[in-house]
Amino acid sequence: MASAQELVQSCSNLFTLPEIYLRVRDVVDNPKSTMDDLANALKFDPAISARLLKIVNSPLYGFPQQIDRISRAVSLLGMQSVSDLVASTTIGQTFTGMTVSLMDLPAFWRKSVLCALLAGKIAKAGGIKESERFFIEGLLRDIGHLVLYQTIPQRAQSSLIEAGYLGSPLAEVEQSNIGCDFTEVGAELVRFWNMPNQIEQAIRHQLNPNEAGEFKLHASIVHLAGAVADHAELEQAQASQLPACDPIALSCAKFNADECPALLKEAQEQLQDTLTFIYPLAMAA
Repeated sequence: MASAQELVQSCSNLFTLPEIYLRVRDVVDNPKSTMDDLANALKFDPAISARLLKIVNSPLYGFPQQIDRISRAVSLLGMQSVSDLVASTTIGQTFTGMTVSLMDLPAFWRKSVLCALLAGKIAKAGGIKESERFFIEGLLRDIGHLVLYQTIPQRAQSSLIEAGYLGSPLAEVEQSNIGCDFTEVGAELVRFWNMPNQIEQAIRHQLNPNEAGEFKLHASIVHLAGAVADHAELEQAQASQLPACDPIALSCAKFNADECPALLKEAQEQLQDTLTFIYPLAMAA
């Protein structure tokens, strides 16, 4: 048996975020920093700056006018939102060199980006301001499985097969077979990256949002986005039904489950374009 912290530490050298994200986080975490400081930090990485401008001008944000300057994007979005976007666009790069024989990485990232899109749309449907902030939380919903398949691939795959055979929740089988589950491992990785606490708590408590305390809303939206993304993988006969969602999560997010099919369709339509920003290798798969 292994703890989530031990698994993350055992491969922490593989999962180090790029320098540009660390530089941006230093700026955001400094209370004396200004918008200009953040814009100047981004200029050190022209590729990231160009990618950010593409995202800001995409349907994800829907700004009426073209935004052609990083300083303007930072001013419109705010420092934390820009930090989240930098994280979103660099996390995929962090894992491009990862070799996992038992995991379909392009499929993993397609589903993760779909979940990210759904998280933002569910938040927006519930009337939550700055709904795009939930994109990063949805993107990282299943990140713990990358660690599990890198460190203990055979046990991770066996747990998946056993859960499918028994019809049991995957997290329960992982707890029994491994000693921790993908939510704990994902939360530990987010904590290792020194990301904001609400992201860590959203990942950690996504299966039981009511346990997330002040971050219950974040955990609820990740739960709902994950439920819809999982449901989208079912056979057509099963997929005709609505996904099973925690009533507490539905209430907390003020979300009507009847909206799931429409939001899923929207997210699927935006999936290919969004993948180009996050994990382009999944485009050709």
